[in-house]
Amino acid sequence: MGLSSSVFSEEELDEYAAVTYFSKGEIIDLYKKFSTLLEEGEDGREVRVDAERVVEMNEIKHNPFAARLCQVFSTSQDGSMSFDDFLDMMNVLSANADFKLKVHFAFQIFDQNDNNYVDADDVASVIKMLCESDEEIEENVITEVIDEILEEADLDGDGKLSLPEFENVLTKSPDFMTAFKIRV
Repeated sequence: MGLSSSVFSEEELDEYAAVTYFSKGEIIDLYKKFSTLLEEGEDGREVRVDAERVVEMNEIKHNPFAARLCQVFSTSQDGSMSFDDFLDMMNVLSANADFKLKVHFAFQIFDQNDNNYVDADDVASVIKMLCESDEEIEENVITEVIDEILEEADLDGDGKLSLPEFENVLTKSPDFMTAFKIRV
């Protein structure tokens, strides 16, 4: 456990373990993973890693939401990540994170325009991200999908999904907990 004594004090590891779903050993492994994103000579405890480097991680490079994940978890709100930001992201995406925590962050990821609702513009953005291909999706198809989603999920009829409405949808999605995770 040489890395832990040179990078983290036992107290720091205890604090990280207390606020995450990770063991001390897993935290050290995540630090090693984060360190692979650093430029030579950079100190992982002091530096922020650009989103461009984070999204190249094998675990998220094929995820259409990779850039948005960085943006949501970046405490500097520019997509760059400190180790603490990275640990927060990996914690939420861990298999052990609870449903409500995952829903909260999934909502932020889907709320592309950051207005605290998932509205038609957000759904259109998500559809385009998920269906990224050489072919353009016809706008009328996107509109139909948006209308169907909002008709089904918008319980108060205001044309957008609040966090509780979004959570209600995800309670009916049996794949959500397995889909909203990263294997570390």
